[in-house]
Amino acid sequence: MRGASATCQSLVKKQKRGFTLIEVMISLAIVGGLLITLIYTLSYNLGITDRQFTVTNITNLAKEKIEELEVNPQEINGRFPEPYDKLNYETKVKDSTFKGMSEIIVVVRDGKESITLSELIRKQK
Repeated sequence: MRGASATCQSLVKKQKRGFTLIEVMISLAIVGGLLITLIYTLSYNLGITDRQFTVTNITNLAKEKIEELEVNPQEINGRFPEPYDKLNYETKVKDSTFKGMSEIIVVVRDGKESITLSELIRKQK
């Protein structure tokens, strides 16, 4: 009986050897693939967020410029003050197809993005 018990114990000890090299390599490959996917996704989403932040700022500045031009419509080119000094704008005022109306067009640009807004106002006499 003792012989059988000793054989069982040696079998149990052999089964508790740990992970093989191939198992460790496969698990590292899976974890590495997941990390690469996670980093790529995070980078992509940060790029989208940065672009949307820029577009939102440019749009708000263009709206402010249109509000200024409602009072005094004129064609001008220029740059915005700090902290938006890298953004430039161009304004145009032209006759509209609607009688008694003018169209104000504001184009705001930075190096990559460009936003164009337009609005109709009554012609000033």
